[in-house]
Amino acid sequence: MQAITLRPETAADELLLRQIYAASRNEELASVPWTDAQKSAFLAMQFDLQRSHYRQHYPNADFLIVSQADKPIGRYYLHRGETDLLLIDIALLPPYRRQGIGSLLLYNLLAEAEEFNKPVQLHVEQFNPAQHLYLKLGFSVIEDKGVHRLMQWRPQASNP
Repeated sequence: MQAITLRPETAADELLLRQIYAASRNEELASVPWTDAQKSAFLAMQFDLQRSHYRQHYPNADFLIVSQADKPIGRYYLHRGETDLLLIDIALLPPYRRQGIGSLLLYNLLAEAEEFNKPVQLHVEQFNPAQHLYLKLGFSVIEDKGVHRLMQWRPQASNP
């Protein structure tokens, strides 16, 4: 695997970020009987709402671009709280999925959490295939919120 790097997102990344967001919703929208224009308008509105929500509720989070060999391929949003780490979002463009990139980012996050003895939390949609990876890595469901599940991983030092 070529080197994976993270860098802060900038205003110049907006088109890329919109593409990443749209790609994360393609499967979900495939069966919706809307025109391409309606789907595009919906995705633009949802992207804007999500972006606003993340920045309002996590103003000090790291909003990062994932790159492979200097090519932007995804986004990685992380909030480092006083008592825990919250993985707000991790999303890769489709050609870069299932290559171990997300796993690498998660292993690095869990190593950081272990070092600082902080749990990691994330929300995942019930039908998101990434949920299997989270379970494999030791995350457990701590709250079922209907469409989403809140999952948590705890460092070994804090496990009974």
